[in-house]
Amino acid sequence: MTSLDDPQILWQGKVFDFNVEERVLPNGRKVDMGVIRHPGSAAILPVLEDGSVVLIHQYRPVIGDFIWEIPSGTISPEEDPWECARRELREECGLIGKKFEKIGEILVAPWYSDERVHLFIATGITPCEQNLDEDEIITAHIFPFDRAIEMVEQGKIQDATTILGLQFADSVFLRNRIGFK
Repeated sequence: MTSLDDPQILWQGKVFDFNVEERVLPNGRKVDMGVIRHPGSAAILPVLEDGSVVLIHQYRPVIGDFIWEIPSGTISPEEDPWECARRELREECGLIGKKFEKIGEILVAPWYSDERVHLFIATGITPCEQNLDEDEIITAHIFPFDRAIEMVEQGKIQDATTILGLQFADSVFLRNRIGFK
């Protein structure tokens, strides 16, 4: 068996590692588990002055198709989630946000990964130059907020982070502070 202090690294990647680690369960039983160790990420819902939102249409090679998402990215070493959110908004959308508010955190897949996504809303949006990574194919699109929610309900948005980001924004924050159109 492996130990948490001495995991067996099966694969080490640019963004995350895949390990086998020994865990002791609350009942005292020891098990080896496959674990993805991820530094975390930030996801941003850009909200324009009229209450509409910006979604990205991004090609995802793993599924071989384009999907609708909110901009997001992996937190770099020594980077704060807020700074990651600012960076990803600039890179993926070509937008600068004047104000960022954290609306929540989610665990993506806690049965095999420790990735934690920090969810933000960005307001005070102004354009800048988009700066995509070489493996990114992304276009940014503006939608009325209600249309984005309809896209979730119709199954046109399937990305879990995006769905939860929109739901957090709808139920927890924005409907009370910004009149969506």
